[in-house]
Amino acid sequence: MAIAKAAGKLRGKQPKLTATKRRHLLATHAAGTHTQTELAELFDISRATVYRELQRALPPKPAI
Repeated sequence: MAIAKAAGKLRGKQPKLTATKRRHLLATHAAGTHTQTELAELFDISRATVYRELQRALPPKPAI
C-alpha cells in the first residue's frame, strides 16, 4: 500500500454522484417536482444517498 500511495494510485471509494449530477439532484429537489424516492430511482442511487446529499447542501448550523 505504501508503494501505491507513493505512486498516487491509492484512492478511497469514489462518490456515487458526480458534481454535475449532484447539482442536478439539488435543483430537481428544489423545484419540488419529484419525491426523494423518485429522485433515487432517477439517479440510480439509494434513498439514503439522496437524504445525505440534501443534508450536505444545507447551510451549517451555528455553534451554541
